[in-house]
Amino acid sequence: MQNVMNCLSGLSNWVAPAIADAAAIPHGDMPGDKVEIGQGHIEKANRIFPVLVQQLQQVVAQNPSQRAVVCVCGGSGVGKSEIASLLGYYLQQAGIGSYVLSGDNYPHRIPKQNDAERLRVFRCGGLRGLVGSGLYTEQAKQVLLQLQQQDQDAAPALCEQYPWLETYQNEGRKALSNYLGTANEQNFDELSSIVSQFKNGAEHIYLKRMGRTETELWYDKVDMSAVNVLLIEWTHGNSDNYQGVDIPVLLNSTPQETLEHRRSRGRDGAVDSPFTTMVLEIEQRKLESQAHKAKIIVAKSGELLSYAQYRTLMAQQ
Repeated sequence: MQNVMNCLSGLSNWVAPAIADAAAIPHGDMPGDKVEIGQGHIEKANRIFPVLVQQLQQVVAQNPSQRAVVCVCGGSGVGKSEIASLLGYYLQQAGIGSYVLSGDNYPHRIPKQNDAERLRVFRCGGLRGLVGSGLYTEQAKQVLLQLQQQDQDAAPALCEQYPWLETYQNEGRKALSNYLGTANEQNFDELSSIVSQFKNGAEHIYLKRMGRTETELWYDKVDMSAVNVLLIEWTHGNSDNYQGVDIPVLLNSTPQETLEHRRSRGRDGAVDSPFTTMVLEIEQRKLESQAHKAKIIVAKSGELLSYAQYRTLMAQQ
C-alpha cells in the first residue's frame, strides 16, 4: 500500500503533462467506440484530476487491496469516454495502474435491439393508457398507426391536433421511465460482481465485450494485478442499482448535447426523432435525481461545482 500511497501523495503539486498525440491515449473497452479527445476534454480532466487524487488517497488507504472504483457519468454528449481516458492516462503516468471500463458493454441487448425494446415499451405503455382512459377509438387507432409509421407518435407538437395523443405520450413516457436505466435494461448485477471482485483484490476478471451485432459478444480475461483504480465510464455509473463505486464524477450535460454527440458517434436509430428526444430527457432527469451522490460535479464550462451550485445551475436551464 505504501507504494500506491506514495504515488498519490507525490501528486500534491501535480502539473498536467503536455499531450502531443491525444489519439494515442488508451481508452475504454467498448468495441468500435469512437473516442476523440479535444482541448475541452483536456481542460476538464485537468481540473478534475487534482481533486480526484485527494479523494483517492482516502479511499485507497481504507481498502486492503489498495484499490478504488471511480465512475464518470453523464449524458453521452458530455465526453465521459474522453475524460475517463485522460484520468486513466494521468494515473498511469504517475505510476498508478488504472483500467477504463465502459458500462455500455452491459445492457441485456445489443444497441439496435435495445432501441427497439425502448420503443416497444413506450408504445405498449401508451396504448394501455389510451385503452384504460377510454380514449382508444377506431379513429385514434388509425391516426396512431400512421404516426407510428412516421416515427412521430412521440412528438408533443401533435397533441394540439390530436388531444388524445397527450394521454398516449404521458403513459408511454411513464412506461419508458420504468425501463430506462433499470435492471430490465442493464445488467447491474454483473457490474456489481465485477466491482466486488476488483475491490477484493482479484488479479484477473472476465469482462464482457458487446458490439453492434448479435455475433459480436464475448468475454476477455483482463489482467488486473497491477490496477489500482477502476474507472467506469457510463451514463448509469451513479445509479442506485449497483454497488461499490467510491467516487462518482458527474459531467453535466443537456439532452441537446447528447443528441449532437449521438450523431457524431453514429449511434443506431433515428437520432433526430421525437422519441429519441424523449429518451434523452428521461435520462437527464435520472442523472439529476442521482446527482446528490456525486463526489465531483463538473459544469459544461469545466467549472467544478458543489451540489448546491449544480442545483442552482440546473434550475436556470
